[in-house]
Amino acid sequence: MMQEYENLKRIIESAAEDVAKAEGGNKMAGTRVRKVMQDVRHAAQELRKKILELRTQAP
Repeated sequence: MMQEYENLKRIIESAAEDVAKAEGGNKMAGTRVRKVMQDVRHAAQELRKKILELRTQAP
């Protein structure tokens, strides 16, 4: 589970520069941010699955 969490953090941190550029009006950076947000969504879903697995395994 920690690996999935670290992956999620890494993905979010990787978008920081493009978020700043998109805020400044860079359209391509905005496109990259939207793509990264899809990756965040998928990574968060994987983390959520792992947490649910732990909950169902607990006595």
